[in-house]
Amino acid sequence: MIEKLSERTEQPSPQTKMEVFTDGNDDYTYVFPDYYADTCIDYGQLVKIRENGRVVRKEKRTIYGNPDPGDIETTDVENYNGILRERLGRLVWKTKCFSKRRWRLECSLQVFQFYWNFINEFKRRTTPAMLEGVADNLWTWHEFFYFQLTILD
Repeated sequence: MIEKLSERTEQPSPQTKMEVFTDGNDDYTYVFPDYYADTCIDYGQLVKIRENGRVVRKEKRTIYGNPDPGDIETTDVENYNGILRERLGRLVWKTKCFSKRRWRLECSLQVFQFYWNFINEFKRRTTPAMLEGVADNLWTWHEFFYFQLTILD
């Protein structure tokens, strides 16, 4: 996942740092240095402390750089994961709608991501792709299915 993130995002520098916030999984602390310099990333963790299965408090930890403690939060990712489970039956536990092949799961995720970023109206007839400047109009399913793909050299 971190390798794909590195390939798909603009590489940060000490002047344009990247902010990353995760849960308390320590694996990220060992993987990030393989892809990003410590001076180019502001990385914080939000660790949920549980007692009897209930979250009783949250600890915000600075791992690399100098992230603003008020910004360290994982609700955006948790919200998106909930949307994925809600909209893609393949991601729900104990479901009859499961993928027998990994590539089918990956394809369904890619179609959903396209829908979410290019077709689904986010705010006032705009999509996330329009907000990022990647698209200049709302796509339709017809445009998606009949789009002529050209290979650029």
